[in-house]
Amino acid sequence: MPQISEKGLQMPSSPVRKLVPFAEAAKARGIHIYQLNIGQPDIKTPEQAINAVKNTDMEVLSYSHSAGNQSYRDKLAVYYNKINMNLTSEDIIVSTGGSEALLFAMGSICDYGDEVIIPEPFYANYNGFATASGVTVKPISTSIENNFALPAISEFEKLITDRTKAILICNPGNPTGYLYTQDEMDQLTALVKKHDLFLLSDEVYREFAYDGRKHLSIMNIAGLEEHAIMIDSVSKRYSMCGARIGCLISKNKEVLATAMKFAQARLSPPTFAQIAAEAALDTPQEYFDEVISEYIERRDVLIAALKKIKGVEVANPGGAFYCVAQLPVDDTDIFAQWMLENFELDRETIMVAPAAGFYSTPGKGKNQIRIAYVLEKESLKKAVRILDEALKAYNA
Repeated sequence: MPQISEKGLQMPSSPVRKLVPFAEAAKARGIHIYQLNIGQPDIKTPEQAINAVKNTDMEVLSYSHSAGNQSYRDKLAVYYNKINMNLTSEDIIVSTGGSEALLFAMGSICDYGDEVIIPEPFYANYNGFATASGVTVKPISTSIENNFALPAISEFEKLITDRTKAILICNPGNPTGYLYTQDEMDQLTALVKKHDLFLLSDEVYREFAYDGRKHLSIMNIAGLEEHAIMIDSVSKRYSMCGARIGCLISKNKEVLATAMKFAQARLSPPTFAQIAAEAALDTPQEYFDEVISEYIERRDVLIAALKKIKGVEVANPGGAFYCVAQLPVDDTDIFAQWMLENFELDRETIMVAPAAGFYSTPGKGKNQIRIAYVLEKESLKKAVRILDEALKAYNA
């Protein structure tokens, strides 16, 4: 029979979604599942976005410009300039989610076999995007012991070769929730300028910075204009994951011109979703104040409860809405599946994301899980109680 491509065979499965069949089987048995595995907020989408789609009077659902609607890009520039990014609409290409923006970025700056250095653990789909683009991921390890802070710059320099094209960070981080400091960003800036590399920054969780910390975008750093490529999305900011609207931003005109060829090849981003995303930019600050306050409370409830479980170690996230927990088990892939297939407490169980899929180094993260604290506080308390009892039963 015809053969599947080697690239297709190497494409990794999602650590977030690969347990779905087991969850569906559990639901069919009448088990309620607390889903801590996926970053789908339960926060309501701003009504401005929903109403904009409901009230549209268009008669033809047509293509937009390949870079996205001009009115949306103009409004995005205004939004970004409020946080001192000094952008114009010409610096922005609207994409079908942040995922497509990352694919455009990799396709624009990397040839087959080129390398991108990424601190791990990292957003699992970076592995998939790299595979699809023929790019080699060079992971650099961070540790739960120091809250997944940036490794020493000397460790980055050990990995740089003549095939290295970029360093990719997620800030705040998925899956760790780590928020980079001013000093760490300064060090990265000096590094990419010294070695003439691109710095890609996935900033889809920008608004979610806690405990008085401030998010620093690469677009705020003077002297990085030719090096910086920012990835953004409406998915988390406005709880609009299903809209699939993101963007690629850079002041490097050659990068933008190249990315536009990829944008033209897929014709245009979705029209209705752009309408919703443009309207979402009118969301008042009160919305974010309430959301951030809620996530801080959820984080504090979750971390406190996890720290009470014997043998569990957990990093304290400074942003986003994820944390990584280290469990007293050998393989969380097996444990997570076992919870769905063989464990229940009062007809309830939990679904988590095994963390090995958030690493590129084989064998790393096998005793860790990512938890998304996107459920209300009482559900989080119940979920952690279930985890505690599951670990006791599993290790008995």
